[in-house]
Amino acid sequence: MHILTSLGTSFLFGLLGIVIMILGYWIFDRVIPADFNKELENNNTSVAIVIAGMLIGLAIIVSRVVA
Repeated sequence: MHILTSLGTSFLFGLLGIVIMILGYWIFDRVIPADFNKELENNNTSVAIVIAGMLIGLAIIVSRVVA
């Protein structure tokens, strides 16, 4: 029974982390005056690197908060 509880808790924290990541991207997209989705569709590598760096940084913060 302890394994199922741990599995459920891990799933819940994982889902919470994903929601926080989506919220963080949404805030980042609203704060910076650029259309990131349009730039990504145009294969702009520098925008992709900036977004990846932001998401990795946010993921590190979320992982510390959730843990």
